[in-house]
Amino acid sequence: MKRAFLFPGQGAQIVGMGKDIYENYEEARKIYDKANEITKIDVKKICFEGPEEELNKTENTQIAILTTSLAILEVLKSKKIEADIAVGLSLGEYGALIYSGIISLEEGIKLIQKRGYYMGNLLPDEEFAMAAVIGLDSSKIEDVCQNIAKEGKFIVPANYNCKVQTVISGEKEAIEEASEKLKEAGAKRVIPLKTSGPFHTSKLEKAKKAYEKELENIFFNEGKAKVIKNLDGTYYSNKDNIKEILAKHIVSPVRFDKAIELMKKEKIEEYVEIGPGKTLTGFIKKDNKEAKVYNINNLESLENYLKIEK
Repeated sequence: MKRAFLFPGQGAQIVGMGKDIYENYEEARKIYDKANEITKIDVKKICFEGPEEELNKTENTQIAILTTSLAILEVLKSKKIEADIAVGLSLGEYGALIYSGIISLEEGIKLIQKRGYYMGNLLPDEEFAMAAVIGLDSSKIEDVCQNIAKEGKFIVPANYNCKVQTVISGEKEAIEEASEKLKEAGAKRVIPLKTSGPFHTSKLEKAKKAYEKELENIFFNEGKAKVIKNLDGTYYSNKDNIKEILAKHIVSPVRFDKAIELMKKEKIEEYVEIGPGKTLTGFIKKDNKEAKVYNINNLESLENYLKIEK
């Protein structure tokens, strides 16, 4: 059976995530302890106790979500459960790269800590917002954004999640204006998101430049599983300049919609989302109603999945 592992991105975080798995699995405890050791911050406390304001800071959110995903992944690996394809959403791509072995666990954790810090702190001094647009074709969303941008306001599509959901990012005022215009154009809903930075847009150029320096000394390996790039929905290959891709990732739209199309072509039979939330399997189901999906985000869902896979 062909299986894909999916790793969530920012916005999936919840206080308490991973705690029950940490308490019941030695494999998970080792990952959280390793993350604390590498980052020199209390990742466990941020994940398990919060408070929410602390967890929701980008510099904490990214490392917290990645660590939780990796802790669950480690349990699956100990049970010899593997995937043919791995893909993540934004920071989730690092979970996929670590799973495949393209980046080591240690370097992946170091990178995501730096990435989260730069994306959370090297921002222009303006008020930004992000919103998910539901039920409208992405080409119409692009048109609305372009028309508002002609007025001198900053707004662009940032995440192409699936056929019926695209996230827009920009100045708060521009997002508010777009919300009304998108509803008029036929959007079912426009939902403000918990993230406030203009992620995956040109406004993070300063963060990208700083992050490029972190990537200079990273060694990349040949992967054991295929990993789909957020950048264009194609597989990483040995010819890729991975440093360039990961830096560009910060300022470029996420094309998870293209990753879904590629997995459908590959005839993936089972999609397993590893980490907090159910966002990615939700996208899969919207584009592929017949897909068999599983979410592993707490002890109950983990043990239920392990029973199925026995």
